[in-house]
This record gives sequence, structure tokens and C-alpha cells, in this order.
Amino acid sequence: MKYFSPKQFIDKLVSFDTVSSESNLPLIQFVQSYLAEHGVVSKVLPDPDGKKANLYATIGPMVEGGVILSGHTDVVPVQGQPWDSDPFQVVEQNNRLYGRGTADMKSFLAIALALVPEMLKKGLRKPIHLALSYDEEIGCFGAPAMINEMAEKLPRPMAVIVGEPTSMRIINAHKGIGSYTTTVTGHEAHSSQIDRGVSAVMTAARLVTYLEDLMLENQRRFSTDVPFEPPYTSVHVGTIKGGTAVNIIARQCSFDWDVRAVSGENARDYISKLNDYCKPILKEMRKISPDCNIVTTVNAEAPGMSPEEDGAAEQLCKYLTGEIHTETVSYATEAGLFQEAGLSTVLCGPGSISQAHRPNEYIEISQVQKAELFMNKLMDYLS
Repeated sequence: MKYFSPKQFIDKLVSFDTVSSESNLPLIQFVQSYLAEHGVVSKVLPDPDGKKANLYATIGPMVEGGVILSGHTDVVPVQGQPWDSDPFQVVEQNNRLYGRGTADMKSFLAIALALVPEMLKKGLRKPIHLALSYDEEIGCFGAPAMINEMAEKLPRPMAVIVGEPTSMRIINAHKGIGSYTTTVTGHEAHSSQIDRGVSAVMTAARLVTYLEDLMLENQRRFSTDVPFEPPYTSVHVGTIKGGTAVNIIARQCSFDWDVRAVSGENARDYISKLNDYCKPILKEMRKISPDCNIVTTVNAEAPGMSPEEDGAAEQLCKYLTGEIHTETVSYATEAGLFQEAGLSTVLCGPGSISQAHRPNEYIEISQVQKAELFMNKLMDYLS
């Protein structure tokens, strides 16, 4: 039977290359086998292609009032980043553990998994549920199916703790996100005959400027009561691609954009605003060619997480951490999905978000120790 220290388990999870473009099945199969050795049955939920999977498991009795410890198994790419060591081999230096995913967010999962034997020894009266997802980094695609099944098949838990890197501070709200692609189809012609063509590039530029204007309007009317930084819904165009040559009126241009929505706003509403703005533009484009078009597609969406009045998850984490304050963040996570399913949810995990996605990503060993104390106190609380 295998036993690991938290650091050894961090080493093991980081060693799996689970960049979102790759399969996470080797990691999931390892975790499933490890849990089985300790007599814990886990449920694996493959994606439609069978190349990735979620996993969830319960330690303790199948009764209500347990706690879900949740995290994603995928990490962001390392290509093009100037790493000083192998990103998928943990290096300990200066009281830090370096490696891709040490902060975001394999350490949280590793600490929980390393403590499974202790959880079993404790004789928990209320269960700890472990939830491991895939494809969080590219749009929270994996978690919804797992959350739906857990909500349907497990006794109702009292709280969900999503272990994103918060430096063990309690986060009770974050923005929602929508990721979109807008494709403009124009009409090709020689650039000297501008009146006979419709430039997809120039039309797209107008739309990009309009989206920026929407954000600038949000800036002007922001409320000081909004706890996020920045305290308004942001709209950002990240990539744009189009055109063939400088002397050809471009037939096609597409751009990728995202919306980070504050509470009370829906990212999808910005598609409606853009579509309304496009109607008169499209009418003029089609006077040149009926084939002209402007289409926006949804790449990914995830709801925000809102503060809960006397939320069970927040109160539990205040007890476990000794913290009395809560904070908000502007990035999106799977926490909003759990909350949308009716489960009390917060973010609280080891490591700093400022290390996420960077070369030479690391977690302070003191953060690992702090998270281990947190989970030991959780076990005592549920015993």
C-alpha cells in the first residue's frame, strides 16, 4: 500500500504533463489506483472522446453535511517560457517548490490525497468528497458534468472548497467569464476598387473599437460598491487575424474576445449588444454582396461566484483558517458552477495566484504546511 507525504504527492502530480492540450488520463488512473489501494472507491467520468476525465470520491460515511474539496488537474502550457528547470519535475530551492502546477493548482489536490490515509483513520462522522476536473484552464469544460452527477448522487454537502491559489485567504466572490470569437465575412476586390468590395478587416476594426467603447462606458459609470479590481465589467480583444495582402480587400477577419462580468451582469449580454450594433453595418455590407456576414460564436462561459449571506462554506473556512476577512478576485474559476448548483462555495487554497501561468512557477513550502494544517483541522471538525 502506497503512502506519500504532501511534498511527495506534489512531486507525483506535477510529473504528469496535463497541459490542457494533452490527456489527463494517466494522472486520473494513478489517483484512482491510489485510492483503491486504500479501499476508497472513485467514480471516473470520461469526456465524450474518452481522452480526458473527471474523478470524484468519498472518504467517510455517505451522509449529508460533508465537504467537497475540488480542484482542476489541467495546467497551462510551458512552450516559449524561459524555465530554469524541467517544468514537470519539482525542484526544491529556497524553501520553494518549483514546477508547473505547484501553485495552480496541483498542490491543493496533492495535499488532500496524501492525507487520505489520515482521513480513514479519523473515523469521519461527515464525509470529505474529492473532486478532480479537467479543462478548467480553457473554459471550465470538464466540471459541469461532474458537478451535476455529484449533486444528484451524493448526500448534500454543507460546503465546497475550491482550492485555487489564494494564499489560504478566503475568497467569496469572483467575476463571471465569457470567451467569444467574432468572424466577419466581407467581399474581395482589388484595393483600388474600394467601392466594389467590403473589407472584413476594416469592419472588424470598427467592431473591436465598439467593444472597447462599451468597456470605457463601464469605467465611467462604475460603482464604488463593487468589490472587484477593476470594479466594472471588462471587455478585451486578445487576438485578431484576417486579410490576404495589402492590395486585396479582405474577405475574412476574425477576432477573439472575452468579457469579465461583475455580479449582476451576464457576459452573454455583450453578444446581444454587439449584434445590435452590427445590424445597420451588415445591411450596408450586403448592398455590395449578399454573402457578407458577421457571426459571433461562444467558446466558453462560466458564471461568477457571489457572496453568500451567512454562507456555510465561508463560515467553515473562517473557523479553519482563523481569518475573519474575505476577499474577491477578478479571475474566473469552477466555484461559480458549484454555487450555481445550489452548493455553498468559496475559494481557499495554498500558493499565490501571482505565480500562476508564469515560468518558474512555485509554491512556498510554508503554504504547503499551512494547507496541511487546514486539512487536518477539517478532518477533526468532521470527526
